[in-house]
Amino acid sequence: MSLVASAVQAEPPVRLYAAGSLKAAMSEIAAAFERETGIAVAGTYGASGLLRDRIANGENTEVFASANMAHPESLAKSGRAGPVFVFALNQLCALAGPTIGVTTETLLERVLDPKIKLGTSTPKADPSGDYAWTLFEKAETLKSGAYAALAAKAQMLTGGPNSQPPPANRIVYGKLVEDGAADIFLTYCTNAVAARKESPSLKVVAVPEALAVGAQYGLTVMKDARPEADKFAAFIRSPMGRALLVRHGFRLPPAK
Repeated sequence: MSLVASAVQAEPPVRLYAAGSLKAAMSEIAAAFERETGIAVAGTYGASGLLRDRIANGENTEVFASANMAHPESLAKSGRAGPVFVFALNQLCALAGPTIGVTTETLLERVLDPKIKLGTSTPKADPSGDYAWTLFEKAETLKSGAYAALAAKAQMLTGGPNSQPPPANRIVYGKLVEDGAADIFLTYCTNAVAARKESPSLKVVAVPEALAVGAQYGLTVMKDARPEADKFAAFIRSPMGRALLVRHGFRLPPAK
């Protein structure tokens, strides 16, 4: 083994904190990066808001990939992180149980039905929850009283500081719908599609255009990070990284 190879292998892994919805894609990107550079990446995944708080409170990470722009931008404004880049796009979808009659056209009517259990993630802690509440605001423009009704009935089942930890090797949203905790769960389309792959009886329902909510994912590198972290962040935004994001169902902002 050469001295160069030994030095690379001895280098500590790049420390990554990333949104839970990025876990599958980012794990594959990290593996490709290690194959290309010899530099390992150690990923920690969870609700972006909770990860942001951990970083702000002094936890030692180098790259932060959030499911929104606000959380990494707050770290940049505080001087903890560098510039923030949009690197991936997502969209809200509805994940429904096999016996729930729902289509794109009837989605608003069904989620307003008092008999339907509506699941979301937790606002402020997890951007997915914030995006769900944005959908509720849009619903109010279509039907008076919809916002109050949806905000009152939504069950915040994931993404909060006191939420049950997700099951090992399962998409938590599909498990919650399967178990009857929610009849319809509002989550990212990438999550919904992955849940349906695990449980083909579940239904993925597109949100109608009038209620559509898009998600911008923000990427930043901490100010005290090593050069290897900058290399990994650049790799995420490279053609290879972008291709792997698309493979996992994400859409892309224009390349810069």
